[in-house]
Amino acid sequence: MPKRGLPKKIRQKLLLETIAEDPFLNDEELAERFNVSVQTIRLDRMELKLPELRERIRAVAQDSYAKVKSIDVSEIVGELVDLELDKRGISILETNNNMTFGKTKVIRGDIIFAQANSLAIATIDAKVALTGVANIKYKLPVYAGQKLVAKAEVTRVRGNKKFVFVRTYVKQKEVFRGKFILASLEDSIEAEE
Repeated sequence: MPKRGLPKKIRQKLLLETIAEDPFLNDEELAERFNVSVQTIRLDRMELKLPELRERIRAVAQDSYAKVKSIDVSEIVGELVDLELDKRGISILETNNNMTFGKTKVIRGDIIFAQANSLAIATIDAKVALTGVANIKYKLPVYAGQKLVAKAEVTRVRGNKKFVFVRTYVKQKEVFRGKFILASLEDSIEAEE
């Protein structure tokens, strides 16, 4: 982690490298990482002509949404930012108070599951894919305002069944994992048409 008081040119060089490596870091996370104020990060980004988080996500996401076959893009929980059909996918969900249990401000499990499940389905290269089995584990509580990053990987294909492993993180700490067995219904849909 960089030390306090890095010279501006070195900090900006490291900022470029950091955003290239992980374009989904927000200004607050970058400020924390570089031990500077959020305003300093914003000024650095402006000087370097680096777009804010929303713009970086939108640029990465546009291509991914065009690839989705098995689910309507409006049904994906979170923002799909990377997709390689039948291989992997990534989505990001900015959490808020509407997603919590009111008393504790802990994000409800159905929200976390919905992000993982919809990402698993979107990752499948099929017109129709349904979740047959989900083996899930919640590892740490998530609170309103935290950013969930879900990463899906297709680990095995057996006939019309595809096995997808999804891990969800908050600041690189795993908070959820799920193993999904999805059934591709391509054959039965085409037979009915």
